[in-house]
Amino acid sequence: MRVAIQRVNQASVVIDGKVNGQIEQGLLVLAGFTPTDTKEDLQWTAKKTAQLRIFSDDQDKMNLSVQDVNGGILLISQFTLYASTKKGNRPSYIEAAPPAVAIPLYEQFHQFLEAELGRPIPTGVFGADMKVSLINDGPVTITIDSQNKE
Repeated sequence: MRVAIQRVNQASVVIDGKVNGQIEQGLLVLAGFTPTDTKEDLQWTAKKTAQLRIFSDDQDKMNLSVQDVNGGILLISQFTLYASTKKGNRPSYIEAAPPAVAIPLYEQFHQFLEAELGRPIPTGVFGADMKVSLINDGPVTITIDSQNKE
């Protein structure tokens, strides 16, 4: 699984003209899945995301997690994180899990992330046409791949 994490001052997702989820300070998490993702991948990524120290402390050093700053998380499904651009100009998404596989993985990841954060996490709707807005803080953007645990 892959996630792109953006530190934000605020973020929201609108579907069909209505706000489906929003947060103030926290993390916008875009999550993509492959057919080979396991429960362990989901749990590891949820824990890593919640504990990632990318918020500034009183010394202005990135030393605090979203938990430490009592921030929120907005979770959005994003199959395009598995885009391959090796051939031609049209990306291939062959590595991305199909919806029948990805939806249960996304729902389980959401549950693990809520357990790590200790409170509800708003989301988008899998497969919907979503309008995501954010005010990026920094900007700070971190990518994590559960198959490349560096």
